[in-house]
Amino acid sequence: MSVDGSPDVKTPYISSLVSLFASTSTLICCAIPALLVSLGAGAALASLVAVFPQIVWISEHKEAIFLISSALMLAGGILQWRNRFAPCPVDPDLRNACLKTRKTSLRIYWVSLALLAIGGWFAFIQPLFL
Repeated sequence: MSVDGSPDVKTPYISSLVSLFASTSTLICCAIPALLVSLGAGAALASLVAVFPQIVWISEHKEAIFLISSALMLAGGILQWRNRFAPCPVDPDLRNACLKTRKTSLRIYWVSLALLAIGGWFAFIQPLFL
C-alpha cells in the first residue's frame, strides 16, 4: 500500500524480479555447468571455475540454494496471486501502465519458474539417470 491508501503497483513487479534472481542462482550452480559438460565443453567449465571459484561453493550447497530459491519463488507466486485482481488507477495512462506491469511481472515469474525447474532437473533428477 502506498501512503495515500491505494495499492502499490510495483509490488508484483518487484516480487517477480526477486523470483528471477532466485532462480538464476539455481542455473549458476547446476544447469550451466551440466550444460557445458553435456555439450563437451569441459574446458570451458574448467576456465569458468578458474575465473569464478565461487561456483564450486554454490554447487556444494545446492540443497540450501534450492530451498531458499523455492521459498522465494513461493513467496513471489503468493504475491502474484494476491495482486492479480488489485485495482488499477482510473487514469487511462496509469491504468495501462498498471496492466502492462502486471502482465510483465507474470511473464517474468513464469520464466523464473521455468529456470528453477531446469536447474532442479540438472541438479537432482538427471544425476539419477546417469
